[in-house]
Amino acid sequence: QAQLVESGGGSVQAGGSLRLSCVASGFTYTTYCMGWFRQAPGKEREGVAQIDSAGRIIYADSVKGRFTISKDNAGNTLYLQLNSLKPEDTAMYYCAKSRWGQRCPRTDFAYWGQGTQVTVSS
Repeated sequence: QAQLVESGGGSVQAGGSLRLSCVASGFTYTTYCMGWFRQAPGKEREGVAQIDSAGRIIYADSVKGRFTISKDNAGNTLYLQLNSLKPEDTAMYYCAKSRWGQRCPRTDFAYWGQGTQVTVSS
């Protein structure tokens, strides 16, 4: 059964760093797009960053220069390095994966994790 499990969230002060991980299991294809999304209370979900199996990377303007998306060679683990965190980065962060053969950028993803909370205090 395909599954995505995030970890690494926590509470930090502004200017701090966190590294989120997303372990993908049960997937058998090697062409895909994966992404990180976030949703703050009362706000719509927004895309943060995407990376596909060919290595194409896309960032939201709000996180460019501060966040870095990466994956391991096997594509089993997705990472998001969060630096220079701001209070407005506070949200539940989710990872997502596309169906077979789909590349980035994408607006729809078939598989989602349960999320990991990031809280940034001023």
